[in-house]
Amino acid sequence: MGEKNIISSEFYDRQVTEVARGLLGKRLVRMIDGVRVSGIISETEAYDGMEDLACHARVGKTKRNAVMFGVAGYAYVYFTYGMHWCLNIVTGAMDYPAAVLIRAILPQEGLEIIEMSRGKALRKNWTNGPAKLTQALQINHLQNGLNITRLDGNLWIEDAWDINDNQVKSGSRIGIENTPEPWRSKPWRFWFEDLEFAL
Repeated sequence: MGEKNIISSEFYDRQVTEVARGLLGKRLVRMIDGVRVSGIISETEAYDGMEDLACHARVGKTKRNAVMFGVAGYAYVYFTYGMHWCLNIVTGAMDYPAAVLIRAILPQEGLEIIEMSRGKALRKNWTNGPAKLTQALQINHLQNGLNITRLDGNLWIEDAWDINDNQVKSGSRIGIENTPEPWRSKPWRFWFEDLEFAL
């Protein structure tokens, strides 16, 4: 795959829910020791600025979330629950902190590396969660602040499948039960379920 297949920064420089929907069907690629490890993005969540009380930016700019306030098309990777990494893609205008959490992918390439990285997990559970996919693709703090619109960073997103609107579902975001309304119920999680795409 050449650089022409990589999603450009213009794609990410949009409203975060549009990007979250648009990322469904794209291919997340990680280069590990010269090997392509990839999967089709099948679930995302949008987090939209300081007013969104489920968003890390609700507390203002900090050392942890500073990447969110930067340029669209950069990786925001954070540590959570003292044990897991999560991958987000920064969207929208500079200084407006919004990002898409990549929640799940369907593994395509580098399956041996994914299997090794996930230990004894069953294949159906390799990458069906945000912490699982970062473990599978060996994504951690080293990728935080990485420009994912370039080949030289060993992490990028490519064009792949076209997901029709009738295949897309949306609902409330996961793991934010203590967040006040209306933010707790915003339908800003997007995913597709179709037997055609099953592992």
